[in-house]
Amino acid sequence: MPVDPSVSAQAAGAPPPIPPAPWFDDLERGAVLGDAPAITLTAGLAAAHQAILGDRLRLALDATLAARVTGLDAPLAHPALVCDIAIGQSTGVTQRVRANLFYRGLVLLRPVAIGDTLRTTTTIEALRENRRREGRPPTGLAVLHMVTVDQHDRTVLDFRRCAMLPLRPGAAPTGHADDVDAVPDALDGEALVRAVDGWDLAAFRTASPHGRHADGLAVGDRWQVVGGDVVSSAPELARLSLNVAVVHHDAREAGGRRLVYGGHTIGIAAAQLTRALPNLVTIVGWRRCDHLAPVHEGDTLRSAVEVTAIDPLEAGGALVGLRVDVRADGGGDGTDDDGTPVLAWELIGVMA
Repeated sequence: MPVDPSVSAQAAGAPPPIPPAPWFDDLERGAVLGDAPAITLTAGLAAAHQAILGDRLRLALDATLAARVTGLDAPLAHPALVCDIAIGQSTGVTQRVRANLFYRGLVLLRPVAIGDTLRTTTTIEALRENRRREGRPPTGLAVLHMVTVDQHDRTVLDFRRCAMLPLRPGAAPTGHADDVDAVPDALDGEALVRAVDGWDLAAFRTASPHGRHADGLAVGDRWQVVGGDVVSSAPELARLSLNVAVVHHDAREAGGRRLVYGGHTIGIAAAQLTRALPNLVTIVGWRRCDHLAPVHEGDTLRSAVEVTAIDPLEAGGALVGLRVDVRADGGGDGTDDDGTPVLAWELIGVMA
């Protein structure tokens, strides 16, 4: 006779299974989900991703250079593609999401190549119900811990994000009151160094002799990226990454206008970052990334980039702390000179 998996899980002291498209009041701290399909990264997937975001990261575009620098026997997958896939694989639990507030402590532990297959496991780490307000549906915040592995079960990505979800109509208070603001943003410096251990950064520098490298930067350097980028193909990027959050696909569920997937905003910021720093080798970590306001398709995004830290590597080059602040011009009509702040992203890049 088949055993009911929910009974066996509860007997073992584990949280009960989370139902499909859960409400906030369905979530249980400690529940683990890993039911999204694994994805093999292909050249076609990478090309579609690059066409939407327009990124100019050299190692993701130049397979010959990537092989010379990284030693991989296949082209390097863009770190933004890896992150988008991992986030998309975690959205089964946040299908009803109203907003994603932040990411913390993201580390790309090893390079990912085209041809690798990624699987993501999501653990519900903390829950806090928001204060209820008259006339507004009740909501709560869920901190999710994502770990992504490749086909060899090697961990390639580890991070946390915080999503806001609604409670089902008429739900009683859950009592969840975890401190979601306590999510750490510290990065493991040794892990960041190991992520590029053995890379030939001198070969990168030789192949890219023009423009700034690590020794041409100083803390406090700041650039306003020239020109903005319109947000287009938003549902396509969500579909490509397996992101099933309904607010990115269904205007009615989003309150009349679809919200752009947060990774789309981050991806455009990454593309604009490579215009400010054309010799950025790769991205190995995000200390924190905060979504400050919603973005809609048709908005034009503009970025300012600042160097916040420079930590030399023993083999040459440096880990470079960067901050990217993104503003959106609603509708792309250019009528708002300053725009609305929509993203504050603090990351760690590698420069030769």
